[in-house]
Amino acid sequence: MRSASTWGRGVVMAAAVMAATACGATRGPMEKVTIPKGASFRVAAESLAAHGLIRSPRLFGVYATVLRRDRTMRYGTYMLARGTSWHELLNDLRRGKGIVHVVTIPEGYDLSQIVPLLAASLDVSRDSLEMAIRDSTLRRELDVPTPSLEGYLFPDTYIFPDQITAHEAVAAMVHRFQQVWKPEWDALADSLKLSRHDVVTLASIVEREVRKRDEGPVVAAVYLNRLRTRMPLQADPTVTYALGKRPGRVYYRDLRVNSPYNTYKVLGLPPGPIGSPGLASLTATLNPAKVPYRFFVAHPDGHHEFRTTYREHLAAIQMVRAAARVDSAAREAAAVRAARDSAARAAGAPLESLPTLNARPKTKRP
Repeated sequence: MRSASTWGRGVVMAAAVMAATACGATRGPMEKVTIPKGASFRVAAESLAAHGLIRSPRLFGVYATVLRRDRTMRYGTYMLARGTSWHELLNDLRRGKGIVHVVTIPEGYDLSQIVPLLAASLDVSRDSLEMAIRDSTLRRELDVPTPSLEGYLFPDTYIFPDQITAHEAVAAMVHRFQQVWKPEWDALADSLKLSRHDVVTLASIVEREVRKRDEGPVVAAVYLNRLRTRMPLQADPTVTYALGKRPGRVYYRDLRVNSPYNTYKVLGLPPGPIGSPGLASLTATLNPAKVPYRFFVAHPDGHHEFRTTYREHLAAIQMVRAAARVDSAAREAAAVRAARDSAARAAGAPLESLPTLNARPKTKRP
């Protein structure tokens, strides 16, 4: 005669088998599930349940234990379909089938930033990625009539399969750009007397210049106005790109660099994009504001002052510099006050007993 505990285990096992065989009839939507490195099978089962892939973590654990699959699990991020049978789920976890790599390419990144990011996220080398990017056959297959894919690896969040190759990853990003580019955009580009490549190039500059999105169409208009009047663009981001520097402050000595990308020296657009523009910058470039501005100067917080004439521009520069000095003095005063407050709290003394920055020594009157 069976003991109560044996009978109980049999009931639990029967329930687990019934639950396992009840799944898998119809497949539902895909769910992204991450099983962290070092996670126990119980944690993995609870994560599957939280995403609606199984109903009972306990019964799933019993089923896996009986099949001796509770210790053969690959960690990672999976894309798994609801309705998958328990047997298939265990096989997927054991083989790593369905493991994906989630990679986010920030807007404005250039190839020198994208390549190491992809190499660190995928099981591919930098060399293989650089070879794929330089592959002229791949560019022809992707219908990109330029000597480089700079600007065409669209910035987005990608979910790549585990065994993706460098060529496949690069192709997927270019295809994403082609999906984003709307058919009606070609007509907008024509109305601006720009090719698609010109639009991507100008949008990549706008991407690097703009920190406040609502200024994108105005910045694009400034550059288009300069192009129409045959003024040099004088775009600082093109200089940092020519120097191979990260976006940042540009010095006068930097403006002397001999490069077709130096728009202080070369008239018109540079030969190609200086990074991958996002949707907002592409849209802003194709829909520039109707303004007469040809100059702008940036405040420390990133927003710009726009002007039409050079004289107005010089006045705006002085205004921005004066405002920056006032702001810097205010920050310095605030820092001094904070230091005094901190010192007073540490010493347990009243604030008024501490010397101030402009305090004068007291002297006795004769």
